[in-house]
Parts: sequence; structure tokens; C-alpha cells
Amino acid sequence: MRITGTAAAVFSVLAATALAQPNRIVFVSGDEEYRSEEALPMLARIAEAKHGFRTTVLYSIDPATGAIDPENQRNIPGLEALRTADLMVIFTRFRDLPDEQMRHIVEYVEAGKPVIGIRTATHAFQLRTSPTYARWSWNSKEWDGGFGRQVLGETWIRHHGKHGAQGTRARIAPGAEGHPVLRGIRDGEIWGPTDVYAVRLPLPEGCRTLLLGEVTEGMTPEAPAAAGAVNDPMMPVAWTKTYKGGRVFTLTMGSAQDFENAGLRRLLINAIYWALGREGEIRPDFDVEPLGPYKGTPFGFGKHVRGRQP
Repeated sequence: MRITGTAAAVFSVLAATALAQPNRIVFVSGDEEYRSEEALPMLARIAEAKHGFRTTVLYSIDPATGAIDPENQRNIPGLEALRTADLMVIFTRFRDLPDEQMRHIVEYVEAGKPVIGIRTATHAFQLRTSPTYARWSWNSKEWDGGFGRQVLGETWIRHHGKHGAQGTRARIAPGAEGHPVLRGIRDGEIWGPTDVYAVRLPLPEGCRTLLLGEVTEGMTPEAPAAAGAVNDPMMPVAWTKTYKGGRVFTLTMGSAQDFENAGLRRLLINAIYWALGREGEIRPDFDVEPLGPYKGTPFGFGKHVRGRQP
């Protein structure tokens, strides 16, 4: 159909306005151990202030006080924001959400929209009380591995490195050097004190490994690679896939301390662009510095800062 005259001018203005609208990203935090409630808002601020995205960060909330409470597995208010989201970044652990909250996540994912899953998102849900969405649980037998396995590519298996004693150095997987998510990232640049997660090899069909996790013998960036079979083979720690046409990026690193590493922040900002189909805009010199001083709380249970409001 050819549009001319005033109608054409109006159409052009509307099209330009639509293209100018920033992508909306909803960050969903909620884990007891790795301080996603610290890492995700820091990443969201970078994405919004330095890259022009529109962001919303959601938290596990104590309904009695309104304070952020990652130990509350039953309440992440605000998930209706996913109705208008272009991307969901999820970093939750064993959430047992009520159906009225969970359905927003399910509807978003089943619509084939892009997803980024971080660390414990492989075991994002343990829906013990849900009459509707139990198969999304990490240990689902009905839908093998639930959300983690089916959408992200793997569910919780076990720690591969020694938890709390060995860290992870990310090595670029053979053949992945040119992938846009890795633009500007050097081999071995990304290191974090969290250990490597085990995955079943090979990953499901359609997964493309980008980074392998080299177990380090110690909890400092300079620590050497651990000796022995633990690094033979190395486990994938970052990969891509699709689910119902939507792009998916999974990273099994990612405690709040890991986010102190500039390479890891760059990886996730790059992944945001890639997941949104904007990989042509990824630059190796992206600004990924936090807007203010950032130091993640060490991972561990019961260590979250009390009394914070969203």
C-alpha cells in the first residue's frame, strides 16, 4: 500500500517516534545467597544512564514492612511490568511465587520474548504451592528441569568447583571469538570469586557456548588454574540459545562481588543489546562503569543488608 500526502507525513512521524522509544528492561531479583538485590540495580543504572534503556528493578519484598527481603520466596511485586517489557533479566533462586505473580513471567516467556538468566536463574523457581505452574520448578519431571533447563538451557546440577574456596576465570570457547556478546572482552579478563556450576554435557541442542569456566585454585584474580580433572573439560558458564523465537543468554557466574569485574559488566551490557537484536550497535569501548562507588556484599546466606527500601 502506498501512502501519500498528509497521511504519509503522519505515518513517518509515528514511525520515527516508535523507533525512538527506548527498549524497556525489567530486572527481576530475588535470591538468598548471591546479592542480586545489589548487582541488578547497579547494572540497571548503567543500562539506563549510559545506554538509554528504560529500566525497572523488582525485588523480593517483605509485605509487612515494604523492605527488600531476599529470604522471602513468596513475593516479588510489580511483575505486571513484564506486560510492556522488551527484555527480562532474571536472577532469582528457588522462588515459590503465587500464581497471580508467576503468570506474568510465564506469559512473558511463552510470548517468545528475550530473556537473560544470571547464576541461580537456572533454579529460579521451586513452586511448591502453585496449582498451575509447578512444572516451571527447577526439579520438574513433567517438563524436564523446568524453566532452567527448558528456557535457559540447564537447571541446577551441583557445584563443580569448591564453593567458597575456588573462583571462576572465564575463557573464550573455541570458535566463539567473533560473537558480538564478546566484543571488547579479552580471554581470561572475567574473574569472580563464585565457583563454577556443573552442567550436563553437551548442553541441549541449540545452545552455543561462549565462555568456559576455568576453576581457579583460590579466591583472587591472580589465582592459578586448579590442577587435575576439574578443568578437563571446563564447564560452559555463558551460552546463547532461543526459546519460542526469543533470544536467550545464560550466565552462571554473577554474585554481587563478580559484578565488580568490568569484563563481566561489559558481557552483560553486550548481552542486553544482543538479546534485543541490536548487536550491530555493540562497541568494544562501551562505558560500563558504575555510576557511583560499588562493592558487592560477599555471598552467603543471611548476609543481605537489612531495612533497604526499593
